[in-house]
Amino acid sequence: MQKAQVLDKSGNVKSEIELPEAVFGRPVNAHLLYEAAINYLTNQRRGTAATKTRAEVSGSNRKPWRQKGTGRARAGATRSPLWRHGGTTFGPRPKDYGYELPKEAKKNALRSALAAKFAEKRLLILDDLKLQAAKTKQAVGLLTALNVDSALVVDGRDNAGLFVSLRNVPRVKAVDWKLVNTHDVLAYKWLVLSRQAFTSLMEKLK
Repeated sequence: MQKAQVLDKSGNVKSEIELPEAVFGRPVNAHLLYEAAINYLTNQRRGTAATKTRAEVSGSNRKPWRQKGTGRARAGATRSPLWRHGGTTFGPRPKDYGYELPKEAKKNALRSALAAKFAEKRLLILDDLKLQAAKTKQAVGLLTALNVDSALVVDGRDNAGLFVSLRNVPRVKAVDWKLVNTHDVLAYKWLVLSRQAFTSLMEKLK
């Protein structure tokens, strides 16, 4: 069974932790990672883009001129899509772009993302991520000590000081371990977890 090092806040090795084969013992499924990332981005779409049809634009339904005898093309209304300020033909309408991946596919994608991060040696497990005070300076100091510039930081929601301290740090996102998703793991260079969050996440993915 593979093992990972558990670090302290200075980046020094404190102990080791076993990595479950169910998560880290399988090959990385690149296509499943792609499907999960696209699914996440698609579900973020608001789907509010809209254009007005000829029934919705302002204007009269009066025939602008008689049908024959003027020498001009026949016209039935000024709201025609052919006219300036007319309606739009086949324009976008509000819609829901969201769709669901199978639960097991989501789990397998997250397993693959975690395995890929470990293979790249960009998975860091810290003994704990609690700060002395909820200050951005302390959070930045922690990341600097770990030599991390872009990271997804994972811990329990009860560690509120960490989330408050990291919310204004660029290229860093802090999430509760229950909300970790494949897209976020892939979007950041490093994955930093507290030991407690790592253990809870592994129990969820077994």
